[in-house]
Amino acid sequence: MTIGVIGGGAWGTALAQVMAAQEDIILWAREPEVVAAVNDGENRQFLPGVHLHKRVRATLDLADLQAADLWLVASPAQHLRSVLAAAPLAGKPALVLCAKGIEAGSLKLMAEVAADVGAGDMAVLSGPTFAGEVARGLPTAVTLACAEGALGAALVQRLVRPGFRLYLSDDVTGAEIGGAVKNVLAIGCGVVEGAGLGLNARAALIARGFAEMTRFGVARGARAETLAGLSGLGDLVLTCTSVSSRNFTLGVGLGRGEKAADLLATRTVAEGAATAPVLLAAARAVGVDMPISAAIAGLLAGATLDDTVTALLTRPLKAE
Repeated sequence: MTIGVIGGGAWGTALAQVMAAQEDIILWAREPEVVAAVNDGENRQFLPGVHLHKRVRATLDLADLQAADLWLVASPAQHLRSVLAAAPLAGKPALVLCAKGIEAGSLKLMAEVAADVGAGDMAVLSGPTFAGEVARGLPTAVTLACAEGALGAALVQRLVRPGFRLYLSDDVTGAEIGGAVKNVLAIGCGVVEGAGLGLNARAALIARGFAEMTRFGVARGARAETLAGLSGLGDLVLTCTSVSSRNFTLGVGLGRGEKAADLLATRTVAEGAATAPVLLAAARAVGVDMPISAAIAGLLAGATLDDTVTALLTRPLKAE
């Protein structure tokens, strides 16, 4: 059997590597240099230092994915619609959506976007996953969320690998919201680090940010226990505490006084930057207040750090 992977960034390449232990892999990327490098055995641009399995083959042609009955979709969230619209979905392969975010404009989650462009069977893979660790085979546990129990169980059995453990859920919305919101909050924790605001402030941001995530998730139909699991709290803790997180390191730069535009022009995709303003619009649509997420969006748009911190610390007092 063959698995197709859409997206030649660090995460897509890591998924290709871990899955290649048992199946042939076709990895699609849009950059010719990435395709050439992967076929030479190493994605030097996005996942340097990892010698790729000989079963991983890269391509520039989406039509080559027709050879696979299962696709792992790891393209950036804001590009998911256009990529899937151009992909050969007529054969209705099962999709496992691995991107984390909310689509600008529509305010839709990734499974809703995939449904719009004609996808059939689908699931969501989310959880605390640094690509380099997954690619090196270090122990990792994730959530596989699927509305159809039989399909979800079959996907878990197909995708599980030594060191790559899957927990099944039927709460697709919860898994998606945890993965999207944690990226925004990780930027905030990076700001705390970069500005030297201390570990107390970081812990407070994680705890109150998790409360925001839960309020928003429940308002969108998620279950609170899903958000307390791997795809919510687990992923939040990982990305809010490590310089290996692209969102965290973006926040560190902001905390040091660097401009968001300059930081975003010199690094690989930090999904939280695109998600922050979209998350606020989605929260307003369901009547949920998310002051920390709003503060992070403001910093990305050019607000000063001093004013932002002061505004958060002088909010009206209330019960927890």
